[in-house]
Amino acid sequence: MKPLRISIIGGSLAGLFAGVLLKRDGHDVTVHERSRHGLAGRGSGLVPQHEVFQILRAIGIEHLAHLGVVARERIYLDRSGDIVQTIGEPQTQLSWDVIYEQVAARIAPTDYRLGSQLATVEEDGNGPVTLSFADGSHEKADLVIGADGIGSVVRQTIAPDQAANRYAGYVAWRGLIPETALSGPSSLLLERFAFYVAPGDHALGYLVPGPNGEIARGQRRYNWVWYRRVPEAQLRDLFTDCDGQSHAVSLPRGGLSFERREALRKDALLHLPPPFALAVAAEDTPSIQGIFDYETPAMVGDRMALIGDAAFVVRPHTAMGVGKAAGDVMAVRRHLAAESDLRTALARFESERLPVGREIAAFGQRLGANAL
Repeated sequence: MKPLRISIIGGSLAGLFAGVLLKRDGHDVTVHERSRHGLAGRGSGLVPQHEVFQILRAIGIEHLAHLGVVARERIYLDRSGDIVQTIGEPQTQLSWDVIYEQVAARIAPTDYRLGSQLATVEEDGNGPVTLSFADGSHEKADLVIGADGIGSVVRQTIAPDQAANRYAGYVAWRGLIPETALSGPSSLLLERFAFYVAPGDHALGYLVPGPNGEIARGQRRYNWVWYRRVPEAQLRDLFTDCDGQSHAVSLPRGGLSFERREALRKDALLHLPPPFALAVAAEDTPSIQGIFDYETPAMVGDRMALIGDAAFVVRPHTAMGVGKAAGDVMAVRRHLAAESDLRTALARFESERLPVGREIAAFGQRLGANAL
C-alpha cells in the first residue's frame, strides 16, 4: 500500500507500538496523547504473552524481555495467612514503565504530541478523515487508529449506539511498593505469585522490576491488587479525589484522602490474610480501577480502526490486555502491507481480530465470575 497519513489517537503502549512500526513502514504517522506530561510512571508490571515478545522483537527491544522478575511458583493463602496450595508454575513479570519509555524513545517527539485531546472525528467515506482537537486545531488523515482506551472517542464514531462500557460490579484497589517494605509475615510473598480468594474478596500480588528496570533483590517493587465488590451507585463517590474532582472510571494514585486511606488499611486487616494486609498498609498512594466490560460490534470504519481497549475492554484477570493490543497492531501492520486497497486491508484486519477480542473478553468474564 502506498504511504498513508495516519493519525493515532492514544499514546499508551498500543498507540506507541502502532506508531513506531507503521512509521518504519513508510507511513506519515502522528500519535496524539491527551496527557500533557506523557504516561511514564503510571504503569507497574505486566505479565507478557507471546504477542508482547513478538512486538518487542519487531521494534528491536527484545532484550527487555530479559529484564523481568521470575515468580518461581503460585501460592494460595487462607484467611490466617497460611499457604494452602502451591503450584509449580514459574512466571515472568516485566516492567510496564521500562517498556513504555523504550518504545516512546523510538518515535520522534514531533510525531508524539502530548496534551493533544481529540474532540470529534468526521468521516465522509470518500476523502480524508477530519479530526478536531480540544485546543481548536484540526488534522486530516487517510487512516485514523483509535488506541484511546476505555473512553475512546474514535469508538463513538465507529459504533455510536454501542459505545458505552458496562460496569462489572467490582473494582480493583492497586498498590506498588518497594519490596523492602515487605517484612515479617509479608516476606512469604516474595519470589512468588500469591493469591487469596474468598467470597467478595480476591487479592493477588507479585514482584516487578524497579522503576528503571532493576531486577536485583532489594531494588524491585511489589505489585498488589485487591478486587472488591462495589455497587454502581457508589462509584461516583469512590472515584472522587481529595480535591473534589470526579474521575470517570478510576481514581489515580495520590487521589485518596488520609481518612480514606486509613479506612482501607482497617478493611484490609478485617478481610485479608496478614501478608496482604501488611502490603496494603505499606502503600501510601493506592489507586482504584473500575472493572468494566466492552465489546465493539465493529473494529473498523471506512478509514478508521480500533485497537486495544478502544475495541475490547477485557478483565485484568486475563493478563492479556497488552498482548491483545500488540496482536491488533501486528495485524493492522500486516494487512496494510499486504493490500493495495485500504478498505480491503481494514476488512481483513477486522475479520482476523474481532473473533480474538470476543474470545478474550469472554474468558475474562469467566475468570471474574470465579474470582468473586
